[in-house]
Amino acid sequence: MTTTRTNRLRRPLLAGTTAVAAMAVTVGFMAATPEQAKAATGPKLSLIAATGSVTLTSWKEEPGVYLDLGTYLTAEGTPLEFKVTRKSYKDPLTITQTVYEGGKAKAKTLPLGTVKDFSGLPGFAEITVTDKTGKKVVSRTESFCPNNASGRVRPDAPSTSKYPESCPTNPFTLGSVWGVEKGWAANTYGGSYTQPVKLAAGTYTAKIGVAKKYRDLLGIADRPATVKVTVQERSWEEGPGVAPARSATAGEHAGHGAAHQAPAGHTGHGAGHAPTPAQAGAPETSGAGPSYNVGHGPLKAAPPAVPWAVKREQAARADMRAGDTAGRTDGSRQAPALTPRSQRPSGTPTVPNVPKPDLRSLPAYGITISDGGQNVPGKDYLAFSANVWNAGPAQLVVDGFRSPGKAKMDAYQYFYDAAGKQVGYTPTGTMEWDPRPGHVHWHFTDFASYRLLKADKKEAVRSGKEAFCLANTDAVDYTVKNANWHPFNTDLATACGQENSISVREVLDVGSGDTYTQDLPGQSFDITDVPNGTYYIQVLANPAKRLKETNLDNNSALRKVVLGGAPGRRTVTVPAHDLVNAN
Repeated sequence: MTTTRTNRLRRPLLAGTTAVAAMAVTVGFMAATPEQAKAATGPKLSLIAATGSVTLTSWKEEPGVYLDLGTYLTAEGTPLEFKVTRKSYKDPLTITQTVYEGGKAKAKTLPLGTVKDFSGLPGFAEITVTDKTGKKVVSRTESFCPNNASGRVRPDAPSTSKYPESCPTNPFTLGSVWGVEKGWAANTYGGSYTQPVKLAAGTYTAKIGVAKKYRDLLGIADRPATVKVTVQERSWEEGPGVAPARSATAGEHAGHGAAHQAPAGHTGHGAGHAPTPAQAGAPETSGAGPSYNVGHGPLKAAPPAVPWAVKREQAARADMRAGDTAGRTDGSRQAPALTPRSQRPSGTPTVPNVPKPDLRSLPAYGITISDGGQNVPGKDYLAFSANVWNAGPAQLVVDGFRSPGKAKMDAYQYFYDAAGKQVGYTPTGTMEWDPRPGHVHWHFTDFASYRLLKADKKEAVRSGKEAFCLANTDAVDYTVKNANWHPFNTDLATACGQENSISVREVLDVGSGDTYTQDLPGQSFDITDVPNGTYYIQVLANPAKRLKETNLDNNSALRKVVLGGAPGRRTVTVPAHDLVNAN
């Protein structure tokens, strides 16, 4: 249970605060018997160092040095693959490894306590740092996300990795797939989701190994990597071209490490909406992808950790714009906007008998009391983050078309057969332009609704939020049928058009959800005149039932809250939601 007092800081929630216990039970398929487990083979895994020496920068304005040491876990023979799931929020997490027996994939259930959340394998890497006298100055363990920033280690490896590009940290994630493609290597560095260490300028020796429980579990040889480390001290005030790409006061794009250069052209929702010092971007993360997109907010999405080799290139070419290429995922999310059909649909609208999306809501989180950004004494708002996701088995595809001179677009939902051919469409409302900071794009109306319900579940307050830009900001469950592990429109800068757009396409992919963070206009309830007591925040997908779905009975999610305090100094207590204890 979490109690939050009045909070005048409007920051996006950094997810990953679930409190769940892990248990080794089988979900989705049968676990291998002991005899099968002995016969089944996993990948050959090795810990390697990309270089024998690295230079790390200690910025005077930051709390320490991030140990981006250029170490990778490689997979040969077969991929390293895990599925992490939970049946519901009342059930603990389970993790299974995919191994192979006679060329066929088998599921191997991993032991109790292997994972505690969806962010990776805890305590995987063991790191010690000694100074030039041999004195140990750092001893720590770090988690490892197999979906981390990665690349090929040999030319005949698959040109692209089939696995997602990050480990989800949304507290209400339901299922995740982690993997290192065969012939590939994943960076063991966890980005700013790890803690920096205090190291004075000088030279050190870092020893990086894999914890014994993972060596035994996955068959990794006990061969730690050794890296020479040079720490240099610098200041942001030294001049242009040396400031870190994303810090406590700058929300730019790059990981910690040698370069600290921001690739040119990486913008948020549009010009003029860069974060101010009080609106620092989220920390760099361990991989590019939807899970680390902080949602629809005025802040830029958290950039991923960039592989060491790419950062070295960036250091050599300060004006280089890193981009994803075949065989390498370097963390760039910039992508062209989704393309709508060339013209609005014609003919008779039809809703054919083909697979359709299944919209579901996650319980609210990131719940806090705010002043709504107005700084009006005595005015209180209950702010929250919300996510609606698509459980499939089909994409939600909505196009908007603008008639000349009209302020709104007419919206249409499209339907596709198993071969991907469009076989029907239906009108489904409108899209409207939202010019407010933090939005500045086209919103599809009536995608979701937020209501504050009394203890008896009757409505007390309805949020003014009524329209949404659809983007795949979070990997909610990549184990569902037809889940797309590489959704296209995760970049909010291009997801929902410009003010002068004539048409817009918005897509919510299978397995992904769309988070709106608590710092946004309309993402709250005015509770100034709401009495203290027990309430429920309801997140309701498809409230007018205009969108065609496979199931309309699972669109609502409730989160219990308890309001207290006095006017102008309200408090909110957020009980745990079953096993998930995240406010």
